[in-house]
Amino acid sequence: MEAPQITIGEPGSFAWKVFHERHPAMVDQVCAATPYGPEVRSRLAGLLRESTAGVVAPLDDEAPDRERWAAWADGQVGRPWRECAFLWAESYFFRRLLAAVGYFTPGAWWGVDPFAPMKTAELHSAATTATLQAFDALPELSADERDAAVVRAAVWGNQADLAFQLSTGVSGTAGLVAGSSREFWSLFTGGGPVHLVADNAAGELAADLALVDHLLTTRRADRVVLHVKPTPYYVSDATPADVLAVLRHLLDLPGEAGAIGQRIWAGLRDGRVEVRAHPFFCAPLDYRAMPDDLRQEFASAAVTVLKGDLNYRRLVGDRYWPATTPFGGAVSHFPGPVAALRVLKSEVVVGLDEETVAGLGDGAWRTSGSHALIQTNPPA
Repeated sequence: MEAPQITIGEPGSFAWKVFHERHPAMVDQVCAATPYGPEVRSRLAGLLRESTAGVVAPLDDEAPDRERWAAWADGQVGRPWRECAFLWAESYFFRRLLAAVGYFTPGAWWGVDPFAPMKTAELHSAATTATLQAFDALPELSADERDAAVVRAAVWGNQADLAFQLSTGVSGTAGLVAGSSREFWSLFTGGGPVHLVADNAAGELAADLALVDHLLTTRRADRVVLHVKPTPYYVSDATPADVLAVLRHLLDLPGEAGAIGQRIWAGLRDGRVEVRAHPFFCAPLDYRAMPDDLRQEFASAAVTVLKGDLNYRRLVGDRYWPATTPFGGAVSHFPGPVAALRVLKSEVVVGLDEETVAGLGDGAWRTSGSHALIQTNPPA
């Protein structure tokens, strides 16, 4: 029996706060970062009112993804937003936001990422600069130490999520609630293609590229496919443009960060690294509903690495699972070996042991961003 689905209608719940607190703060930041005129700002204000107190309106644009979204929204249009599943509602909100700012419409803001100023600021922040400078220590570490350091950077890089920072201001780490870098690396036994599904841009994406580089240089992968979003999404999620922005930033840096950038650049040119942006990565659905072409890609992978909170929710199902639900059972639908690297920023979590859950106390650890996990499901 499946656990109850998470919806956005329960006052005071985490999902409710996303719509009533985080989204208004994010819209304010978007409007401060780009000089949108009165019409755009009015549409954004209307979207906020609708999504907190109204019913789901249909798309009113002619974007290339309109037909896909019509199918994904089947049965949702006309319903009160408060009745909608959290995963669906959050995705639809961001799709509607892009339409509201004119992202799909010929004009001044056509194709302009409304979140680009925030991503750029994060990429050039003191915290990201310190992380990239810390890469200089990697060549001096032992093989085991470097393995651990690269995974640690990839896990905790997820803490830079801009949408999350808007509502919490959390920084720092408190430790893993499950898994280890040794468990992660145990999946990689014979080379082959590795697929990495990215989450955030800027500093986290730089750490992901360091992981890609390490997979290739240690010959744990002979090819890496990096999956990103086809359009701006969830404030800081990575797109192909963000991959180029981060890569060019790395190339301008001295030391190991610059060397990583050079190796990834060369890998893109010779085909050992590939960037893809499947439309499903912006779908309001979990991975059980992935289309056949994407399923076949993951089935062909030696390992698929899923980064971040949203990918985790889509992997295990955005439901109120008991935290001790076995991870292997929750992800048995996935078509190949999979690893999840995630900082906890939502209520969904599985795969913890009873002693760990008891020691964590109340539910605040699920959403505070102070804990992380590494979970794997090896081949059968």
